[in-house]
Amino acid sequence: MSPRDASAPCRIPARARSRIWSRAAGLTAAAVLVALGCLDPLERTAAQEVEPRPVAPRGDLTSDERANIELFRRASPSVVFITTHALRRDVFTLNVYEIPRGSGSGFVWDRQGHVITNFHVIQGANRAQVTLNDQSTWEAETVGVAPEKDLAVLRIDVPPERLPPIPLGRSSDLAVGQKVLAIGNPFGFDQTLTTGVISAVGREIESLARIPIRDVIQTDAAINPGNSGGPLLDSSGRLIGVNAAIYSPSGLYAGIGFAIPVDTVNWVVPELIAHGRLVRPTLGVDVAADRIAANLGLEGALILEVVPGTGADQAGLRSTTRDRRGRLLLGDLIVAIEGQPVASANDVFLILERRRVGEPVTVTIEREGRRRELEVRLGESR
Repeated sequence: MSPRDASAPCRIPARARSRIWSRAAGLTAAAVLVALGCLDPLERTAAQEVEPRPVAPRGDLTSDERANIELFRRASPSVVFITTHALRRDVFTLNVYEIPRGSGSGFVWDRQGHVITNFHVIQGANRAQVTLNDQSTWEAETVGVAPEKDLAVLRIDVPPERLPPIPLGRSSDLAVGQKVLAIGNPFGFDQTLTTGVISAVGREIESLARIPIRDVIQTDAAINPGNSGGPLLDSSGRLIGVNAAIYSPSGLYAGIGFAIPVDTVNWVVPELIAHGRLVRPTLGVDVAADRIAANLGLEGALILEVVPGTGADQAGLRSTTRDRRGRLLLGDLIVAIEGQPVASANDVFLILERRRVGEPVTVTIEREGRRRELEVRLGESR
């Protein structure tokens, strides 16, 4: 659009009008020329079209929107941003440098400064920092780790009034289709909320210790790198899981995320705070890898060695040995513990993990083609 050539009734010469158009933004130039009566009707209509449109009134928020907003307002102060650093040595100068290693999410467990995250978030790091919701950053110490559950406990020295613990829920009564919300720091974008539903329960994923994590929650709430260690919440804002992994060929969100159930978190974390590790009860035996038992045509946990002085030794369990001619003499095959079937070596760990040191358990074994039941008093793993 350009100014018209006719001068009447405009008193600004055509050259001056052109200079206004060339040096001012279109809307500003139009406003000046309209005020001076220097635009013809067509140009006046075009100038009016570039004016901002009126804003339509917004209706009330839905009840679901209001609930999400309120939940985020209450829960987000408990969610933290975790950054880790690692030491690297320059191969030429041999100087040691500290470099950023990665980032993840976590949440406040109690007012003593304990913060929960995934083990894989801090794995390999020599230093971790925790950034709170108020954007203050604090050095963190590692209190305890459980690679077999992909959980870790950090601690920061912060005044208790600045540490709102996240409310705890249950994961044993979750139902497919139930609404869930995740808060975390995907790709470093802190305090991000995503919503979805529980897609499945009772899933199983493999931990970094190669021991399965059972009863895992599957959700379609968007979980991306950086969400790890953050809370998965129910519609009441209670913790029901710790976001741990995604299933995706590209490594990015693909609609399938997994969270460690809060019922597991609620017994693992006190152990890590008290002992720095999981104190697992044990029978006092070393069992063969599953592939060895499979090659021998066995289904169960084959005992390779009975540790002297343990409950298994006192109960009379037998190790695998060789005779004088070098022939293999198979030890006892554990096929059940407390009536729960044992099909693999991992089953032994998973059945015993909720038991207590010193507790007696009934172990069903196969020996020389016959089944027997022996009572074994559990010892403490080392």
